[in-house]
Amino acid sequence: MRPPLRIGIFGGCFNPVHCAHLRAALEAAEGLGLDRVDFVPSARPPHKPDAPMLGFAARLRLLQAAVADMPGLAVNDLESRRPGPSYTYDTLVRYREDHPGAELFFIMGTGDLLNLATWRRGFELTRLAHLAVLGREGLGGDEIAAYLAGEGAGLGATARSLPPGVTAGAAWATPGGHMLLCLEIPRLDISASLVRERWLCGRTLRFLAPDAVLQELASMRDKADLAWGRPPAAAGPPAG
Repeated sequence: MRPPLRIGIFGGCFNPVHCAHLRAALEAAEGLGLDRVDFVPSARPPHKPDAPMLGFAARLRLLQAAVADMPGLAVNDLESRRPGPSYTYDTLVRYREDHPGAELFFIMGTGDLLNLATWRRGFELTRLAHLAVLGREGLGGDEIAAYLAGEGAGLGATARSLPPGVTAGAAWATPGGHMLLCLEIPRLDISASLVRERWLCGRTLRFLAPDAVLQELASMRDKADLAWGRPPAAAGPPAG
């Protein structure tokens, strides 16, 4: 019998996608033995209603350009086909419907986990998928363990040994039937806000985002200027 498909689900605004996003996806794929990682851009992020945001179609194009030559990475636009705010719980429900029998891993940052109580049905996500938490310097397994014993006690997580084929730093079982896994990954100090700031200052984005993304950004220069805060008449930065 063929083993179940192992799918990583990497949600976010991706405003814009950059090299740290892509490296994180690859780290998760290798560390968890995933068959693929889907980038799922948020159409209407409930936590950023007034953020300077490129439109969904533009962010989708940038993601598609980023993964075009990357086997094992894909883009799913399902949140654009659903009305209302983009809630992770609803996205995972849809994944369970579309991929019955698949093993799902929702990829998130440590900061997201620490704020999970503020998410809609946040502590119920482990009923639908494993949580793959990307640790970073100062926020790794020890900090996650402390959170799970305190504010995150509602997850009901208990420490356990790593499952076969997983090279995560630590693991916890949850009553929902799925696991919480901490992966410690290389720190790349790149953020979407940094990319936007460099863009608005007219500085090069080379090596902050893939060349294919920079070419797409150059083709939508006016949209990016308007969305991120520069008057449309101003010139944008060089594509390279």
